[in-house]
Amino acid sequence: MTTAGTTLVIGATGTTGSRTAAQLTAAGHRVKAASRKATAVAGAEPVPFDWYDPATHTAALDGVDRVSLIPPLGEADPAAVMLPFLRQARSMGVHRAVLLSSSAIPRGGPAVGEVHQALPELFEQWAVLRPSWFMQNFTGTHAHAVSIRAEGTIWTATESGRVGFVDAEDIAAVAVRALTDEQAPDTDLVITGPEALGYDDIARIVTEVTGRTVVHRRLSYEQMRDRLAARLPVEFAAILAGMDRAIAEGAEDRVTDTVQRLTGRPAHTFRAVLARETRRDG
Repeated sequence: MTTAGTTLVIGATGTTGSRTAAQLTAAGHRVKAASRKATAVAGAEPVPFDWYDPATHTAALDGVDRVSLIPPLGEADPAAVMLPFLRQARSMGVHRAVLLSSSAIPRGGPAVGEVHQALPELFEQWAVLRPSWFMQNFTGTHAHAVSIRAEGTIWTATESGRVGFVDAEDIAAVAVRALTDEQAPDTDLVITGPEALGYDDIARIVTEVTGRTVVHRRLSYEQMRDRLAARLPVEFAAILAGMDRAIAEGAEDRVTDTVQRLTGRPAHTFRAVLARETRRDG
């Protein structure tokens, strides 16, 4: 059973936000689709929203009783930006909030981990989605997808470490249940795909599905950091290379049943998602 209401989807044109908005409207739920340019989203009411422009917040929250939250991109201290908005949301009648975080960031951890910690104190109904790395990193505009297309190569410092890569469609499906089920999860949910794969496995599957030879080149932490620093700030490059090192040490080698448990169907495999995304792009 689901409850009626209006959901504000922040980042409604992004990788997960667009899918969350689409699945909500397809199920008959009322959606306000928030983005900087109030971009039209099928079946939803587009509204302008900018984390850094409080003037956009009141109108976006008007008539809303639940909100799907995506932190401001690249913000080192999202709590400072998000918490004033969340307090306003509560004062305007929002009673459920679902936050997109990451499997790599625990409650009370850095960045969005602080928002995670504050959420249960702000809202009577809540959930924090902590997905693993996206399968769409290999099909969209992510650096891995770009290097696959340009060089037939995936560059990482993950060694033989494995990741429970997850489909963005599955993340959205969990978000929809967390937003609309009669009882909110009131917890954090680590979301993975059905199998943990190393980047050697990813390269092999991309080769098999697309017919183009793709290889995984293993770099040291320092080599990966320097490669990333050619196009990113050094500090951010070090953080990203450090995430690869954590994968090499086994930090993401896990599989959860969150998708099956909340949606009633199995999580999509990487092979199936790659085939789907390749057909869509073709």
